[in-house]
Amino acid sequence: VAPPIRCGVEVMRLSRRENAGFVAETAAGTITANNVVVATGPYQRALMPDVLRDHKVFQVHASRYQNPGQLLPGAVLVAGAGASGAQIAEELLRAGRRVYLSVGTHRRLPRRYRGRDLIWWLAEMRLDQITPEQRGPARLGPVITGAYGGHTIDFRNFVTDGMVLLGRIETARDGVIEIAPGLAECLADGDLVYTTFLGIVDEYAKRRGLDLPDDPDARITLSDPACVTAPLTRLDLDIEGVSAVVWATGYGLDFGWINIPVLDARGEPLHRNGISAVPGLNFLGLPSLSKMNSSFLSGVGDAATVLAD
Repeated sequence: VAPPIRCGVEVMRLSRRENAGFVAETAAGTITANNVVVATGPYQRALMPDVLRDHKVFQVHASRYQNPGQLLPGAVLVAGAGASGAQIAEELLRAGRRVYLSVGTHRRLPRRYRGRDLIWWLAEMRLDQITPEQRGPARLGPVITGAYGGHTIDFRNFVTDGMVLLGRIETARDGVIEIAPGLAECLADGDLVYTTFLGIVDEYAKRRGLDLPDDPDARITLSDPACVTAPLTRLDLDIEGVSAVVWATGYGLDFGWINIPVLDARGEPLHRNGISAVPGLNFLGLPSLSKMNSSFLSGVGDAATVLAD
């Protein structure tokens, strides 16, 4: 008969003792084990700039955003143009809000192309098998959405519906935000990623003889709107009636509860394919753990198999 498993415990501190394996201190007591798999994900700490600390405007991180009704009436500034920022900005726009979206470096990819979903293409072309070494230092996720049936995001289309695009937020004082130049260049870089991916797909489909329909509409791009060609350099929240700021500015790791020398200077785990240099201590579910899809539902099983072996 297997020993009982304790469920629902939260580890407050993980350490290692001589001849005792790993010791996890929890509110329910102490647990000892010879092997530990840390599978708590990469989103423990919400990153939220404090540039507006001296202003009364309501602020919320994307992780705590719920719906447009959560925010006070008025315009909304969404800072961050990754998947979360784009999706939240679109929802607010559809709810009738005036939306300002701060756009920085991003990777724009199609939701669907030539009759197949983006994830299908990544798996078909085995791009989801790319290792961290092959991918390089870039860790930006794609700007995509599954909302409203799923569709490809082009920020210029948002402008057509009334949104205002801004560059990256630099500083703020007394509710006046200073905006960095380079918005048009950011959009152009995002377009380059997008069109390059379409080209890779087309070449693959041709080489493999895939009987999939052409999709010329996917290459149609609107011209840059006025808010891009003559972008704002500052935004006064009070004058523009901005009542809320949604910070879609990502996440950081928090492994401060691991009292074992297995983290680098940035607090990130040192490992290879999830296996640390400390025997018995392993990690699972981190982005690009061993491959691009290591944190996908479709790929985490492969990473788990490596650890099990």
